[in-house]
Amino acid sequence: MTQTDEVRQVQAATRALRQNIARVIIGKETIVDLLMVVLLCEGHVLFEDVPGIGKTMLAKSLAKSLGCSFQRIQFTPDLLPSDITGITFFNQKNSEFEFRAGPLLAQVVLADEINRATPRTQSALLEAMEERQLSVERETILLPRPFMVIATQNPIELEGTFPLPEAQLDRFLMRLRLDYPSHSEERLILQRFREEQPLQALRPAVSDAQLLTAQQLIRHVRVEPAIESYIVDLVRATRTHNAIELGVSPRGTMALYRATQAYAAIQGRNYAIPDDVKHVARPVLAHRMIATSQSRLHGQVMEQIVGDILQSVAVPVES
Repeated sequence: MTQTDEVRQVQAATRALRQNIARVIIGKETIVDLLMVVLLCEGHVLFEDVPGIGKTMLAKSLAKSLGCSFQRIQFTPDLLPSDITGITFFNQKNSEFEFRAGPLLAQVVLADEINRATPRTQSALLEAMEERQLSVERETILLPRPFMVIATQNPIELEGTFPLPEAQLDRFLMRLRLDYPSHSEERLILQRFREEQPLQALRPAVSDAQLLTAQQLIRHVRVEPAIESYIVDLVRATRTHNAIELGVSPRGTMALYRATQAYAAIQGRNYAIPDDVKHVARPVLAHRMIATSQSRLHGQVMEQIVGDILQSVAVPVES
């Protein structure tokens, strides 16, 4: 199979997924494309937005389009690690210890209001996201593949929350915002959901095997040395910017590289260009940095700072 054939296979799979999701989700094409990037990179995504925007609906639509198992976990302060990982209990009927799986042993997991759980519970999720495994009663349990965590948090309500530590934020490939729909999109939502629930009629568009193949194929997308240097320059610029206290780690460099490959493949190319890097830079890098107190005082948001860096770092040109 040539590289062109590989890219066509990836593009066909993601197109089928996008078209299926569009039967439920109105608009949000850019967000769905970025969600496809996260999926192809075997990553996780954090949605930071107000309630009622459609985050849960999008997560369910993705799971049904893949034919994957789906679990929703409502995070609360009294949620224990065992509530999400599962427990080992003694079955008196057969006089043996048995493991009862928790909701984390699904392929698509919606972690709703993740910042309401205590750090102890958040750390149990951290192992699942990074290692693709759970540790329960000294036993290691491998998670199913594909595996993806779609987490949400409300940026407005901060009372009774536990902010995610930098180590956990760094495990999310992207942080995204759905934002409110436009006037025309909101009317279409009313019309589409007037008489039926389109989510119930949704059928799988891509199989597990097709997705796992696509996840391997994006690694063959060619990234020229000049593009690699551009990616490294962008990340290193976050470490010296005067508005940033803590810059992006090497894990972020790898995330930007992989997301660039995935986005190029979705666009039907077996090679990356600078525009691919620019398109994914904000959602990949912004949540991995800590702003200085002075920049926070002036109301600068991380996406704006990434935009400044994109403007200041020289873009490679074809020789």
